[in-house]
Amino acid sequence: MVVTDTAREPRVVHRLELATTVLLAIAALTTAWATYQSARWHGKQAQAQGASIAARVESTRASNLANLEAQVDIAMFSQWVDAYARGETPLAAFYSARFRPEFKRAFDAWLATRPRANPHAPPTPFAMSQYKLAASAQANQLQSQSEAFSQAVKRYIQRGDNCLLAVVLFAASLFFAGISTRLQPRRAQAAILCLGYLLFAGALIWIATFPMNVAV
Repeated sequence: MVVTDTAREPRVVHRLELATTVLLAIAALTTAWATYQSARWHGKQAQAQGASIAARVESTRASNLANLEAQVDIAMFSQWVDAYARGETPLAAFYSARFRPEFKRAFDAWLATRPRANPHAPPTPFAMSQYKLAASAQANQLQSQSEAFSQAVKRYIQRGDNCLLAVVLFAASLFFAGISTRLQPRRAQAAILCLGYLLFAGALIWIATFPMNVAV
């Protein structure tokens, strides 16, 4: 029995309509998903940017504190040197008793090197490895955190932009699916529909390589 083109036409139309409906449905869902992902990544970017700024502010504050403590240590050591050079032992002891603990450790280690008799001794306690400011270390740590957050901001922006581009691609596949229903020649309709499927498949494979960000 030979099937004529007229008899085959309803089945072709039905298949094209079904294929169009499927593409419209899945493209609409993936467009919504990509839009959601773009919003999530840009939200993460805003959070990371806020954390980076906060860490940078705290780093500056800790650095200023470290500079202030170093100035206090230098001033107190200068007064001790003057008193020691004049032979005013009680005054020198008065100053040394008021050294900050961080500087006192370096000062005691420096005295142990016998700087007056040892030409190889460090010139001042500030050159000793024992002289470490906790505020300075904290400033460096916070600065590293700020830089790490800045790198995260760049990653999140790129991921959000990638998802936004996926939205555009899925929307384009929706356009091709919709425009195909307006075409009368079945071959042209099938060709445009195939183009929509190809665009959708490419965008879907591409977005599948992205890390997902889901709120719970």
